[in-house]
Amino acid sequence: MEFMYEGKPVAIETLGEGKPLLVLHGWGSSGAVMKPLAASLKINREIHLIDLPGFGRSPSPDRAWQIDDYADLVADYIRHLGRGPVDLLAHSFGGRITLKLCARPESAELVNLILITGGAGMKPRRKPIFYVKKYTAKSLKAPLQLLPQPLRDAALAKLRASALWKALGSSDYQTLSGTLREIFVKTVSEYLEGCLPHVRQSTLLLWGVNDDATPLYQAERMRDAMPNAALVTIEHAGHYAFLDQPHKFKAIAEAFYNA
Repeated sequence: MEFMYEGKPVAIETLGEGKPLLVLHGWGSSGAVMKPLAASLKINREIHLIDLPGFGRSPSPDRAWQIDDYADLVADYIRHLGRGPVDLLAHSFGGRITLKLCARPESAELVNLILITGGAGMKPRRKPIFYVKKYTAKSLKAPLQLLPQPLRDAALAKLRASALWKALGSSDYQTLSGTLREIFVKTVSEYLEGCLPHVRQSTLLLWGVNDDATPLYQAERMRDAMPNAALVTIEHAGHYAFLDQPHKFKAIAEAFYNA
């Protein structure tokens, strides 16, 4: 099915019957990646696999969205369903959206149970190489700011196309262009620790012990700051714990949603 939002279609696939469970995928992914897990869950839920705008079969927004814009979309879809508070299952970037949405005062009317796995949004502990790259990039750009605008724009474009500049940037950033690149920059620049005390829904943080994208210390930070959160870890699993250890992940998720 398609849900229209801001004049563009949002692709959504539904499975099963019962109370709605919305599934929010990670950055660069889609609902299809989450479908094997969703299809295997033995819970009485009508599961909604959403391709977030810019991913899967949903076109990119016409403007550079912030995380709040994605949260607005999810809230609008829940209201469109008109079936009371829904449950959420969110991975990585979907976790950012969930924190933003559920920190809002009105979220109790929209969301009941939350499961976040590999959720992003916490400020990371940076390695020294990060700061080397950051300040090298700033030093390369600084002299160009002194040029007249036409020359400055041309020089910046040449710099950004250079091998050196590409080596300084993240691999995710380098593969993006246009609006989605702007969305990525806004997303990774916003840290969501301030949302945590306001998320009052019952929340399960289900984490792969070997997650190197959103390490376990970030999950512990979420657990400690959220009023009703519990953390469960899965051994021998990384950022995609539901793919690395599907049977363990499925059993824990079922116990949470069926409790």
